Amino acid sequence: MASDLSQILQDELANTLEQLLSKTTKVTSVELYDGEGCVSEQCIEVKSKFDFTNVSSTWEFFIPTVAATKFEYFMLGGMGDLKENIDDEIADAVNEIVSNISGSISTSVNAQGFADLGNVKFEVLGNEIVEIDVLKSTANLYKITLDMDGEKILVFIAFSDDILPYLLAISGVESSEASSKEESAGTPLAAGQTPLAGGVSSSLIDDDAAENLKLLMSIKLKLSVRLGTRIFLLKDILRWDVGEIIELEQMVNEPLDILVNGVKIGEGEAVIVENKFGLKIRSIGDEASRLSQIRL
Repeated sequence: MASDLSQILQDELANTLEQLLSKTTKVTSVELYDGEGCVSEQCIEVKSKFDFTNVSSTWEFFIPTVAATKFEYFMLGGMGDLKENIDDEIADAVNEIVSNISGSISTSVNAQGFADLGNVKFEVLGNEIVEIDVLKSTANLYKITLDMDGEKILVFIAFSDDILPYLLAISGVESSEASSKEESAGTPLAAGQTPLAGGVSSSLIDDDAAENLKLLMSIKLKLSVRLGTRIFLLKDILRWDVGEIIELEQMVNEPLDILVNGVKIGEGEAVIVENKFGLKIRSIGDEASRLSQIRL
């Protein structure tokens, strides 16, 4: 069976938007677009090309007016007025956001070391402002619903046919090669062994997996704590000098983000331990969720 990028896509989309826009973001649903639910008149289309070992795929990101104007507004730290229509500045901001999302996806895929995908490279091919009706004629278009600090935001991504088997959990499309292997697999197994894809027994997989997991437990990971973030204009940053006080968006009584290798896994509060800063964990996922989030 082909490697599945579905969870990586959702995680990196949410994580990148959260980091760029300083808004708690999560993906609440991904579904094939049926032509309903989008009320904007225009959207920004950004094409991003991914070159994997076995496949080259172009993904088309469509960001409707409502989402695009808010993305630029949040990137600027909520300063000024929220625009009602898309302009070139908004298009450039959305292009930058999609570039960051594509880069995060590529980095995460490369870190996984998928044998069938290899070392992926990406290139953003450009953007343009299009009418919303184009969505109805776009093939393999998926509507992604985001929750950003309790606000519902819609974005859309269209995938080329050849990448759909690598997004099985989203598309439901399985590779023909994997299907043919499952049909032809028929190697006799010893008592107590369970057949898996390719005729390999579960007892062998379990032994190898246990040994690999044991090795992973000795890997050193970087723990960091995010005190706060804020988006600034380049011209403001260039004016800074020694003694400048930079105000962050984080309130003093709000929890701090706990990051492992740059990925948020929980929240905590600062404490003093023997004249050193420490961290008291206030919330954190279970072992399975942490293992799935951490980038090795």
